[in-house]
Amino acid sequence: MERADLARLEDGILAPYATRSSASRGRVHPEPDDRFRLAFQRDRDRIIHSTAFRRLEYKTQVFVNHEGDYYRTRLTHTIEAAQIVRTTAQVLRLNQDLAEAIALSHDLGHTPFGHAGERTLNQLMAEHGGFEHNGQSLRIVDVLEERYPRFKGLNLTYEVREGIVKHSLPYDKPLARDFEPCRAPSLEAQLVDYADEIAYNTHDIDDGLKSGLLTAEQLEDVRLWRETYGAIREEFPTAGFRIWRYQVQRALIKNFVTDLVETVESRVQSLRIKGVDDVRAQAGPIATFSDEMEEKRLELKGFLMENLYRHFRVTRMMVKVQRVMADLFHAYMSEPNQLPPHIIGRVAAGEKPARVICDYIAGMTDRFALEEHRKLFDPDERV
Repeated sequence: MERADLARLEDGILAPYATRSSASRGRVHPEPDDRFRLAFQRDRDRIIHSTAFRRLEYKTQVFVNHEGDYYRTRLTHTIEAAQIVRTTAQVLRLNQDLAEAIALSHDLGHTPFGHAGERTLNQLMAEHGGFEHNGQSLRIVDVLEERYPRFKGLNLTYEVREGIVKHSLPYDKPLARDFEPCRAPSLEAQLVDYADEIAYNTHDIDDGLKSGLLTAEQLEDVRLWRETYGAIREEFPTAGFRIWRYQVQRALIKNFVTDLVETVESRVQSLRIKGVDDVRAQAGPIATFSDEMEEKRLELKGFLMENLYRHFRVTRMMVKVQRVMADLFHAYMSEPNQLPPHIIGRVAAGEKPARVICDYIAGMTDRFALEEHRKLFDPDERV
């Protein structure tokens, strides 16, 4: 089956308000069509083969990489979010390839050490334009990946790049100035935001329990856990906590996805959405949870913030790594010649030193940042 056959298949399967590959607004640098793959499939493949995607394996989700091999990384989180959004898009007859490509690229710009690293880098860059991981993801796919002789970046389609920028509300922000900031993104892009939420809310419970920072007794205060855990224990009374924990995670994902699908279907009908333009003309997202599920989600998110993300052990580690990132930034700014030749060469070519250093630090994995810190500050460490 070749590209033309796949395009006809899309036309026959996708809903009228789904984004078709044949209707893509194209790439910044025009390229011939691929014989076998549709446009968004090529985007997905380029993202998977990128350097930034591979580095996600050693970037923090909640627990820093050296704290254990069990815990989710930024890469496994990305894969889980992509799986959830692909399933959801399939059920809703949306473009699975577009949704998956956006999901796979949505965290490419994340720093080492998770959101703590992002906050630190934003503070360090306050006088130089700031830092935001969605903007950095776009910068990676547009500029920083170097793989092609005729252009910088991955030259992804407009729709995937827009999905990266409009990953979360609000859509009308400076970063979106080239992507119709006053209009909503595709429904596929909207789903990614919720798949991301579903993935991290559920897997962070699992990681929290595995680490011992959370207990089942604590989680009894959370309605989503209480209802789901009770039903699982009643169905499998002799299975034991390890199985119960895994089954709760499965059930939570299923319940979130089912609610999302049913709510989107209802809103498409009530808003009389007939095509892609109707999706983009909406003042807010069409993809949402029901009011009841949103209330439960916010309760769970608040619980995780208070009991996991702000746990003293997590906080201690995050404060340590913030010092590491600040030390690296100030060391490079005070003497840029400590940077590798391919990085310092960008400064010599006229790029602003702070942004070059920011790109370099943001691209580091957890373990590389820690190793680099030792090389710069430990006199006994070989450089």
